[in-house]
Amino acid sequence: MKTLNKKRFISVLLVLLLIVMMVAPTMTMAAQPTVNLGTTSDFAVLAGSTITNTGTTTINGSVGGNVGLYPGTVFTGLADVSVSGAVHLADTEAIAAKDDLVIAYNDAGSRLPVNRIPTELGGTTLTPGTYDSADGTFQITGTLTLDAQGDPDGVFVFKTASTLITAADSSVNLINSARFCRTFWQVGSSATLGTNSKFVGHIFAMISITANTGAAVQGQLLARNGAVTLDSNTITNGICETTTPPTTTPTPAMLHVIKHVINDNGRTAVAGNFKLHVKASGSDVATSPGPGAESPGTTYTLAPGTYVVSEDTFAGYTASYSGDSDASGNITLASGDNKTVTITNNDTPVPIINEEEQSPVVTPAVPSENVVTTTVTGGQLPKTSSNLYELLFIGVTLMLVGAVGLRSRKRYE
Repeated sequence: MKTLNKKRFISVLLVLLLIVMMVAPTMTMAAQPTVNLGTTSDFAVLAGSTITNTGTTTINGSVGGNVGLYPGTVFTGLADVSVSGAVHLADTEAIAAKDDLVIAYNDAGSRLPVNRIPTELGGTTLTPGTYDSADGTFQITGTLTLDAQGDPDGVFVFKTASTLITAADSSVNLINSARFCRTFWQVGSSATLGTNSKFVGHIFAMISITANTGAAVQGQLLARNGAVTLDSNTITNGICETTTPPTTTPTPAMLHVIKHVINDNGRTAVAGNFKLHVKASGSDVATSPGPGAESPGTTYTLAPGTYVVSEDTFAGYTASYSGDSDASGNITLASGDNKTVTITNNDTPVPIINEEEQSPVVTPAVPSENVVTTTVTGGQLPKTSSNLYELLFIGVTLMLVGAVGLRSRKRYE
C-alpha cells in the first residue's frame, strides 16, 4: 500500500514539474522588462550628424513629437516638415536625449536569452523574445507579424551586428495585444526603410537611418552617430496602444487623356468636337464628360482603381485606343501612377454624290448592234416610220392632187 501511494506521489510530482517547465518560458518572456528610453522617449527623430528631409514629412506623436540633433546642427529641408513637438539642435535637451539613447542601445544589446532566426523576417510570425541572426543582419520582404499572445507587456527585441533593411511596400503587423512601444531594433550599423513600407518599433542605430519615399513609421528613428534621412514620411511616436501600424493615405494617380484627330479624307473635325468620358463603376468622374484635347490632353487626378475611358459616337470617324489602356479603354491605376490613354480618330472617305443621280436626265436609247436597218427605195418610207410620217405623206399627196385639179379646171374654164 505504501509502495502504491509512493508511485502515485511521484507521478503527480512529475506532472506538476512538466507543467512548470512548460509555463516557465512563457512567464520569463512575459516578465521581460521594456527598454528604458529615458528622455529619449520625447523624440520621434534623433540624429548625431545631420537631419535631411525631401518632400512633405509629418513628425508627431502624443508620447513625443520632438526632433533632436547632437552634436550636429544642420537640419536640411526643415521648412517642409510638420513637427508636433519642438526642434532641438545641439541644445541641453538634445544632449540629454543622446546620453539616454546610448543607455537604451546598450540595454537592448545586452538582452538574453537570444533566439537565433533566419535573416529574412518577411512571411514569419514571432512571439515576444530577443532575436538575432547568424549573419548579423535582418531584412523584411512582405509582412512580419508580431504576436503578443494576449500579453500587452510582451517585449520584442531584435539585435543586428550590421544592418536592418526593409523592402518596398513591406510591413510589420501587430496582433493579439502587441504594441509598438514594446518593440525594439538595435542595429549595429545602419537601417534602411523601403519605399512605402510600414514599420513598427524603436530603431536604435549606431550609424544612420534612411527612410525612403513614403515610408511610414510607428515608433522612433534614433541614430547615435550618423544622419537621419527623410523623404515624404509619416513618423508617429504615439500613445502605446494595442493598435496596428499607421496606414498611409494612398497617393492619387494621374491619368492623361489625349484626343488625336487625323483628317486625311476630306473631313474637318477637331479634338474639341469630341466628347470624352472617364468612368468608374459606370459613372463619370469629376469633370467628366468633357471636350477632347490634343497632346498633352486632359489630366484627371484619381484615386487608385479601375477606370474606363470612352467617347461619344462621332459619325465619319473611326476610333482606336493606345497608351496604357487596353484596346477598349480599360485602365487600372495604382497609388502614385502617372499614365496616359490616347484616343485616335481617323476620318473615313466622304461619299461622292453624282449630280445626275440628284437630277436624272433621260438619255435617248441607242440602237444595239443587233438591230437591222432596211433602206426602202422607190419613194416607200422605211418600215421604221411612225404613223405620223404616213399621215404627212397622205396630206402632201392630197395637196398635190388638189393643185393639179385646180389648174386643170382653170384651163377648162
